[in-house]
Amino acid sequence: MDTTSVTSKGQVTIPKQLRQQLGIRQGSRIEFALVGNHVEMRVQSSPADERGTGFGMLKSRRKAVPVDLDVATLVKPVPRR
Repeated sequence: MDTTSVTSKGQVTIPKQLRQQLGIRQGSRIEFALVGNHVEMRVQSSPADERGTGFGMLKSRRKAVPVDLDVATLVKPVPRR
């Protein structure tokens, strides 16, 4: 059994092995219940697995392109002969 300490804000770190087994990651919703003299924790929901989509895998140092950018406005017309 793993032991952890409580921060001044009442936060605890869930051990990595337990997070992996339960599928807990950033954005997961956790439910707590007092049962007798102990606390039970249940995973209500976990965000969609982003690894399967590839979302967020690539990082760029460039600024994001505006959503309304029309690339056709960047192309100079070629004069016809």
